[in-house]
Amino acid sequence: MTDSPSLRFAIVGCGRIANRHAEHVGRFGRLVATCDPVLDRAEKMAAPHGACAYASLAEMLTAAGDIDVVSVCSPNGLHAEHSIAALQAGCHVLCEKPMALTADDCGAMIQAAERANRRLFVVKQNRFNPPVAAVKKVIDEGRLGRIFSVQLNCFWNRRAEYYLNDPWKGTSELDGGCLYTQFSHFIDLLYWMAGDVVSAQAFADNFCHQDTVDFEDCGVVALRFRSGALGSIHFTINSYQRNMEGSLTIFAEKGTVKIGGQYLNELEYQQIQDFEISGLAPGKPANQYGHYVGSMSNHDEVYGNLVDVLQHGGVIATNGYEGLKTVEIIEKIYESIRWNPVPSRSRLDTLIARSV
Repeated sequence: MTDSPSLRFAIVGCGRIANRHAEHVGRFGRLVATCDPVLDRAEKMAAPHGACAYASLAEMLTAAGDIDVVSVCSPNGLHAEHSIAALQAGCHVLCEKPMALTADDCGAMIQAAERANRRLFVVKQNRFNPPVAAVKKVIDEGRLGRIFSVQLNCFWNRRAEYYLNDPWKGTSELDGGCLYTQFSHFIDLLYWMAGDVVSAQAFADNFCHQDTVDFEDCGVVALRFRSGALGSIHFTINSYQRNMEGSLTIFAEKGTVKIGGQYLNELEYQQIQDFEISGLAPGKPANQYGHYVGSMSNHDEVYGNLVDVLQHGGVIATNGYEGLKTVEIIEKIYESIRWNPVPSRSRLDTLIARSV
């Protein structure tokens, strides 16, 4: 590992979200290597930074020399494999959401980080949305008192092109489901605000995406938190033509608050005993991906935290344990679903041929 103040970064998986990472790396260090099974994509990302491009992760970790941090931006189902390989090679890891597709894989990643004495970061950039951070502060200060119930709405649009343009998306093996790819940020905020979930009951169905995904396109969920609080989730990727809402409402002993907007970027309602949230900074724009829009663009905050931790002894914003808890909650929900999806097609052979 280099002692240089300029951290050396590498990116594995050079798809859309990796472009957001590449944009910010130059502010916090140097991009020295990129990796993608489609070498042309790796080369295109590497060129503006003078980085080296590779077609396999093993080759990159062997040939690229000292790498301080590997940003894992590959398909969901490969996060564990790629993170563990990078950790074992002596690199710190910044893993995109979801951390993995099973809690067991998350545990293996945490163990690999501990054995290698490396840090494992998980991207949960919505924690940095100004209204989200403000409400979390209010909760931590005890201003809301006991939380009674929470309601999470995730109303987005994902058209067929979204899945057809990236053949791993929509597969059970590498995508995993809407709660992993679209809404794991939202599940993370439920955990962050209300604590761990002890039980879940859910219904789900696939109304509009039978030809493009192996799983649900909408669902409703009832939750019981360890604290005793109740919760509900209504999620869909069938919002007509565009994303409609991402919101979290909290009903508590001393107040009610709602974080809303399309991407949990607005404080829509507050009624708190003897207190008012004010002076919120404007949020950053949402990530734009052509024909669809993603979560808020706070990856600069994620990288800033990473540098603060590695170079200044700062406190990690989202650690591996928290990433694991999000995946545990999603597993509880999927295990309880009263619907048994039957894959409409298998693209696994094609994906294996292209895997890193």
